[in-house]
Amino acid sequence: MDAHRLLIFRQIAHSGSIAGAARSLGWTQPAVSQHLRHLERQVGMALVLRRPRGIQLTEAGTVLLRHADAIATRLHAADDDLDALAQLREGTVRLAAFPSASAALVPAAMSLLAQRHPGMDVRLREAEPPEALDLLATGEVDLALTFTHAGEHPADHPGLVRVVLGEDPVRLVLPRSHPHAHAAPPDQPVNLRLLSEERWIGGCERCTANLLQTCQDAGFVPDIRHSTDDYVVTQALIARGLGIGLLPQLALDAFRNPGVTVRVAAKLRPRTVHLIHHREADHIPAVRSAVRALHDTVSPLPPGSS
Repeated sequence: MDAHRLLIFRQIAHSGSIAGAARSLGWTQPAVSQHLRHLERQVGMALVLRRPRGIQLTEAGTVLLRHADAIATRLHAADDDLDALAQLREGTVRLAAFPSASAALVPAAMSLLAQRHPGMDVRLREAEPPEALDLLATGEVDLALTFTHAGEHPADHPGLVRVVLGEDPVRLVLPRSHPHAHAAPPDQPVNLRLLSEERWIGGCERCTANLLQTCQDAGFVPDIRHSTDDYVVTQALIARGLGIGLLPQLALDAFRNPGVTVRVAAKLRPRTVHLIHHREADHIPAVRSAVRALHDTVSPLPPGSS
């Protein structure tokens, strides 16, 4: 059954005449009559009886009008819902983000979105970059916050847009009692080669690979005694003198153990933070607003501090 003709029939029924429906629709009477005839032919029954002063619904017309009214109500509701999405009075955005971004960046962006669009629902799922990309590919999230270390070249994914949000400096983290913790002005870089005999703490698989490459570039192989992808645990181990490590500034912004000192190290290159989404998501108002909030939150990324 043609929904368009059904709505024209509804207008005829509520106007009480074909002429009244034509005036409401801005059509000619013959055009309205033609649509009515097509609909009656489609249902196989007369829907109206033509009277000198208008029309009278048949029993079939009365039944069909109830359904036409229900359809019109649902269409108006759909218009209202779509308008609410377009005006960002409601809408859901699902975001996957790596742990330090989840702690240091995402809450601020979510708070900003809540201020701008109180009806929006933002849902966070913590995930390391490879998992976040998988979640994006399978449609389980709308946005993915990821990172790459210096020298890494992320693969291109057809249909995905990758935007660089900024750089996240990597810092040397030492126990407060360490000889190099206060041996020079805080802004003077520490030469990693001087730490070649230290015990080191590794992180996630990609972070440990970056640690190995960084130390190799400095001329030594680090003695990695512990491995954890939890930056709180890393700092706890360092604070107790059980090793030293490299941590990104975002992790240090999210949590700083009072028992550690943060130093700039020579030739430590930052990691790059990316925001990734499907190309067609550019046309979804809620996703666009979330992207804007993340840009506003991380532009620029917080400068490193000791």
